[in-house]
Amino acid sequence: MNEDTICAIATAQGGAIGVIRVSGSRAIEITERIFTPATGAALSERKSHTLTYGQICADTGELIDEVLVSLFRGPHSYTGEDATEIMCHGSSYILQQVMQLLIANGCRSANPGEYTQRAFLNGKMDLSQAEAVADLIASSNVATHRLAMNQMRGGFSNELRALRTRLLDFTSLIELELDFSEEDVEFADRSQLCTLATQIENIIAHLVHSFSVGNAVKNGIPVAIIGETNAGKSTLLNLLVNEERAIVSDIHGTTRDVIEDTINLRGITFRFIDTAGIRETSDRIESLGIERTFQKLEQASIVLWVIDSTTAQTQYASLAQKILPHCKGKKLIRLFNKSDLLSPEAQTALSHLPLDEGDTLFISAKQHENTDALQSLLVKGASLPEISQSDVIVTNIRHFEALSHALDAIHRVQDGLSARLSGDFLSQDIRECIFYLNDILGEVTNDEVLGNIFRKFCIGK
Repeated sequence: MNEDTICAIATAQGGAIGVIRVSGSRAIEITERIFTPATGAALSERKSHTLTYGQICADTGELIDEVLVSLFRGPHSYTGEDATEIMCHGSSYILQQVMQLLIANGCRSANPGEYTQRAFLNGKMDLSQAEAVADLIASSNVATHRLAMNQMRGGFSNELRALRTRLLDFTSLIELELDFSEEDVEFADRSQLCTLATQIENIIAHLVHSFSVGNAVKNGIPVAIIGETNAGKSTLLNLLVNEERAIVSDIHGTTRDVIEDTINLRGITFRFIDTAGIRETSDRIESLGIERTFQKLEQASIVLWVIDSTTAQTQYASLAQKILPHCKGKKLIRLFNKSDLLSPEAQTALSHLPLDEGDTLFISAKQHENTDALQSLLVKGASLPEISQSDVIVTNIRHFEALSHALDAIHRVQDGLSARLSGDFLSQDIRECIFYLNDILGEVTNDEVLGNIFRKFCIGK
């Protein structure tokens, strides 16, 4: 695959400037065929990391565009190969004309993520760093940016390599004993090994447990908007996302399926889920929607229970019996909606209902009343720590699964040390732990796994 020279448009449509990346053993040669410098030496005679101004013309001699070409000689490039980047005007016509010329002269179109895959295969970065490139491109808030930047710069990799070094030291002492098994000697002090195993277990366990924070930061904190029909759930969703995402109607049962959207509040991404109103119904489709309401409720970290203030005195108790059992372990925020229709006396009466769980807020989604207070409750309910670029937090499900297996292996090592098992059993479990750390770094990963990872990248990266 790396014998091919690849090209791709690396910039989004609609910009003033477009960039085409070329990488491979013939990158400079092929670019030189279609590019004429305005002055000076040919492209192949120029030094690495230089910019050259010139023209690209069609085979007929017609000028396509005046461009700048960046030249990178391997291994000092993103991919580790010879590479060029052609900067032209952002017209889709110009970009396609340049791409056609490159392909006609020996390039092929790059696959999604192929540049980063080549960087990994050529030793420019390990696999966890390569995966962080996609996360960095997709980052939507300051926290996801910081985590991706830390991982791409090797913060996570360095943590894993330090762990692996300690494990290798650990197993080398154990395996040295096996070489002298007939003499019944112990080179590895068992009490020191127990201490070391505990330290390693604490580090891996911390990384595993950090995934709950990392997943929330990366994918957004799931917030279920629930309540009876016509309580104002869809109006609230539209207000929160500042868009008409859900149909608003006085007719009961308008929302029959789950509607999702994300917003960023004070640097935190929330994934709001508007659900079907809870009520007794004979409508089969609406009943399926209500079933999905309770499924989404189980998946949510925060629950916004929207209550119609005008009927709450009579409806609250029966709804609480249906909803509260599903909210255990979640952040519950009760929203008495349509508060603009209440008299001060009625609002006081509602505040005396038996509200023993969660926070309570009176709002009017229609009149945009108390929405700032609601946003503050959501941010507080997220309970996310302040994240810096030095924090090592797991955000990738593949890394989480590998670390979980590594944690199981180190637990078996601890159990084996407690049971005074022989060194060969201990060594096997230690090496299994090392295997899963290497899997994250990409040192034992097969082609199928690599293909699955890189095909999720955008083309041009």
